[in-house]
Amino acid sequence: MSRRVAGSEDSSKSARTRERILDAAAHVLSRKGYAGTRLGDIADQAQLQAPAIYYYFGSREELIEEVMWTGAQRVREHVTKVLDELPDDTTPMDRICAAVEAHLHLELELSDFATAVIRNSGQMPEHLRTRQLAEEAAYGKVWRNLFQDLHEDGQLRPDLDPRTAQLLVMGALNWAAEWWNPRRDTYETVVRTAQSLVRHGLSSRSQLVEEAGEAPATAARRRRSSR
Repeated sequence: MSRRVAGSEDSSKSARTRERILDAAAHVLSRKGYAGTRLGDIADQAQLQAPAIYYYFGSREELIEEVMWTGAQRVREHVTKVLDELPDDTTPMDRICAAVEAHLHLELELSDFATAVIRNSGQMPEHLRTRQLAEEAAYGKVWRNLFQDLHEDGQLRPDLDPRTAQLLVMGALNWAAEWWNPRRDTYETVVRTAQSLVRHGLSSRSQLVEEAGEAPATAARRRRSSR
C-alpha cells in the first residue's frame, strides 16, 4: 500500500471518528443540557475511551462549542436548501409553510444537533457562542426575508408587525422540541397544525378569501347576511 493511500485512509478514518464524537456529543447535549454533559457520557455514546476525545478536541467546552455551531449551521442550510428547491412561482405564504415543515423536520426527526442548539442556547457561556450567534443571525435573516416578502405582497394581516410575527413563529417552532412526544402526537400532526396556525394566523382576510376560491364581494355579502 502506498503512503498516499495509507494517509488517505487514515485521514478518512480520523474524519469519521471526529464525526462520531460530534454526533455523540449532540445526542448527550440535547438530553442532558450544557451543565449535565460530561465527556465520559459522550465517550460512552461514541463507544470510545474518554481520553481519545482529546485527540480531536482540546476540551469539553471546545467540543460543545463545535456542536452548537454545527447545529445552527445545519438548521440554516437545511431550510435554505428546501426553499431554494421550491418553484419560482411559489407564493410567500407557501414558502413560509415550507420553511415551517423543514425546520420541524430537522428539529424533531433528523438531528440531535438542532435540538441541542434549541435547548442549550440560553445556557451557554457567551465566549462559546460567537460562531453559533453568527449562524443564528444568518438564519434569522432567512426568516425575516420570508416575512418581508409576505408583507410586501400584501398577504400579511395589516395589524401584524412582520418582525414580531416572525420571532413569535420561530419561538413556537423551537419550543416544539420541549413538549413533543411522538407517542402522543405524530410528527405529521405537528407539522400540519403548525402550518395551519401560521397560514390562518398571518394571512390577510383577502388572501384567505382568495385561497377559498370565493370572490371578495360575495364573501362580504355573506358576512353581512350572517350578522
